[in-house]
Amino acid sequence: MIDFQNFGFQYFSQAEPTLKDINLTINQGEKILIVGPSGSGKSTLGSCLNALIPFSYKGEIKGSLKINGVETSQAGIFQMSKTVGTVLQDSDGQFVGLTVGEDIAFALENDLVGLDEMRERVKGAAERVGVAHLLKAAPFELSGGQKQRTALAGVLVNDVDILLFDEPLANLDPATGKTAIEIIDDIHKNTGKTIIIIEHRLEDVLHRRVDRVLAVDDGRLLASMSADELISSGLLGQIGVREPLYVTALKYAGVKVTAELRPSSVGDLDIGAVKQSLLNWYNKIDFEKKENGNETVLSIKDVSFSYNGVTPNLSHISFDIKRGEMVSIVGKNGAGKTTLAKLLCGFEKNDSGVIYYKGADLAQRSIKERANAIGYVMQNPNQMISKAMIFDEAALGLRLRNVSEEEVKRRVDKALQICGLAPFSAWPVSALSYGQKKRVTIASILVLEPDIIILDEPTAGQDYKHYTDIMEFIVELNKTGVTILLITHDMHLMLEYTPRVIVIADGRIVTDSTPSDVLTDAEIIGKANLKETSLYALAHRAGIADARNFVAGFIGYERALKNR
Repeated sequence: MIDFQNFGFQYFSQAEPTLKDINLTINQGEKILIVGPSGSGKSTLGSCLNALIPFSYKGEIKGSLKINGVETSQAGIFQMSKTVGTVLQDSDGQFVGLTVGEDIAFALENDLVGLDEMRERVKGAAERVGVAHLLKAAPFELSGGQKQRTALAGVLVNDVDILLFDEPLANLDPATGKTAIEIIDDIHKNTGKTIIIIEHRLEDVLHRRVDRVLAVDDGRLLASMSADELISSGLLGQIGVREPLYVTALKYAGVKVTAELRPSSVGDLDIGAVKQSLLNWYNKIDFEKKENGNETVLSIKDVSFSYNGVTPNLSHISFDIKRGEMVSIVGKNGAGKTTLAKLLCGFEKNDSGVIYYKGADLAQRSIKERANAIGYVMQNPNQMISKAMIFDEAALGLRLRNVSEEEVKRRVDKALQICGLAPFSAWPVSALSYGQKKRVTIASILVLEPDIIILDEPTAGQDYKHYTDIMEFIVELNKTGVTILLITHDMHLMLEYTPRVIVIADGRIVTDSTPSDVLTDAEIIGKANLKETSLYALAHRAGIADARNFVAGFIGYERALKNR
């Protein structure tokens, strides 16, 4: 189906090739996962498959790429769209319709499909991804996850041979991400289509079996092997891709992870071979739970809000945040997490209730005045960026505050270094990937050094290395007394870095507790579209009576390692 022969590609704007000497064959009906760090060439590889390269993104091609026997460089985007359907990482870049229904129907309209058949196919595709109730909604009314599902439906509605998913889970809550992987797997099983998934969230994709995993780094194909072989090879750590959490637990317990253990799935794992090691390690875990005794810096009292004055988006929200806390705010797409952040920053005004900052009502403070205390990094980087150059974007907030250029340079250089962008400081923003743009927006807030920082999906689309670099910087910032609120779908992040979790579902707080309690409570998981942690499943399979305590023990053990 797909045949790369000595294939390479270099953007005209780049000094070095992005893809180098790719030799790869993908057969009809295979399901392939492509992993690698940011900037490794994964998305460029995908752009070659759907003919965006060389027809939209110009550059020099070497070697050959044939799909169904057709040399892609001799075809065209329209011709290849009949063979390869693509779901992009940036959903905003894929919307073409004024409503969800129009967007899903776009390919059918181009093909002159009859109206009755079109409506039926659009309805079917929308139902499969859970957006049937949104067919008349406009794009700006959708959450990030809803946009992603609409894009997925727009691909499913058309009958193509190859389905290409570029970071399909980037903006989805855990349960919806799990459903998306199940939908993709069902499509694969029921239609025999060739599936290619480019994704950072390895463990989430491996919720369903894949035929092969391709590891890419520095534009080269480093490995093409089964998931069991890759996880046991040690290559993931070398290229900056996170291994599944339960595999990390096995290693902490002293288990030598091999392909024979079937480590790609916690359900298929040879538990008999590792059970005793897990029990021995668990019984030795000793950790202290530290309470934050600082004063309250942020207090939300009985806050409610509605965009249209009819349907409540937030109802009677109350909680306190202490100085120096790091707290995760989690919940399903559309639960009200981002709306809460907008209220805190003053972008929207609460209908009732009071928000206090250090004991003072924020109602009379302008957005600018609030920004001196509360910094906000939005989920979609395209909604924050306003400058053409990376350095200028990161420096904008400081320059608006009349900070000296010497201090601007010092702070911006430090922030760009932490965010992995120092080599690109003189680049235009337009040359960056979606994930790199995300890091620019984080840098633009980090330089301001506010008392409270709200980060909306800070690690979405980031590889493990940059994820770790950003989070460790945030941890160090937190240790200086800066309060951090993380709006996230990333259960790994929640488990690793935040001792406290506020769970929101349907505009209300479901619980305010610890990560181990949240991700082992079936009722809370169901209400908030979360996903049970694989550590819980591992503990159950190992016969550990208190699986919740096992999860808490893992968290404490890992934090103790990081603090050494």
